[in-house]
Amino acid sequence: MRPFLMKGHERPLTFLKYNRQGDLLFSCAKDHKPTVWFADNGERLGTYNEHKGAVWCCDVSRDSRRLITGSADRSAKLWDVKSGTLLFTFEFDSPARSVDFAIGDKLAVITTDPFMEQTSAIHVKTISNDPNEQTAESALKITGPRGRINRAVWGPLNRTIISAGEDAIIRIWDSETGKMLNESSKETGHSKTITSLSMSEDGSHFLTGSSDKSAKLWDSRTLTNLKTYVTGSPINAVAISPLLEHVVIGGGQAVGEVTTTHHRAGNFEAKFFHKVLQEEIGGVKGHFGPMNALAINPDGRSFSSGGEDGYIRLHHFDKDYFNIKM
Repeated sequence: MRPFLMKGHERPLTFLKYNRQGDLLFSCAKDHKPTVWFADNGERLGTYNEHKGAVWCCDVSRDSRRLITGSADRSAKLWDVKSGTLLFTFEFDSPARSVDFAIGDKLAVITTDPFMEQTSAIHVKTISNDPNEQTAESALKITGPRGRINRAVWGPLNRTIISAGEDAIIRIWDSETGKMLNESSKETGHSKTITSLSMSEDGSHFLTGSSDKSAKLWDSRTLTNLKTYVTGSPINAVAISPLLEHVVIGGGQAVGEVTTTHHRAGNFEAKFFHKVLQEEIGGVKGHFGPMNALAINPDGRSFSSGGEDGYIRLHHFDKDYFNIKM
């Protein structure tokens, strides 16, 4: 697989997201400028220029008309995808870490970091069809978890919100009342910071990655730990294939901790595991530094990775990949 190498960011990548149709790829980085690319050939379409800090996360609406971004500049911004126009800014007292549109795009969940006297929080915002009617009011605000919440996503049918972060515990919240419904146990859960969370296409299960060098598959309703995938280095990003029984895991040792010059030393590769059998199928190398972001195209035929090196690598799978026998 010869990848397309996409260099549009000056700083390390933080997040990658395909639109539902799979023809656009959105990238976030520490350089303040979310960028959109053609997902087939990696051609850059444009940037969204208003943030004043690192952009940690983004999500795109089901109809690909709206983009939402969360940034260290203590704001989440709503954009018109096609024109790049800034439609609205949600202001907070601390950095906005994670953003996720609900099914139907009428709600968005945004998490904010602990900062000064502020604790971490989960905010639910109503998204208006008409940008002129958009307000900053929160439909719901949840506080409680200690430490940073690295990821919060909508559960099945928008009835729940699933959050995870620094305290290594996954929590399920009622999206209407904010009441905590369930949390992962210390026995089956992660032992260190949960860095990433990726929901399956049908919402029935999700994958988490952690600094404890493992990724885990969970039932979205019961929070049962279904599978565990163990790697040799901290995990920063995870993704679930919509086509095959595969999961992809990326990360690597922090650059300062890699003591040898050999690129293998840091484990800077995307590792593919069989979702059910938990066995490693193979890996894709290329980044000169830890992998911070991963996304699989909704058609399951290509994937992209973003690294500490500032590059996005876009891979179209070979025919052989679809014939792997376990």
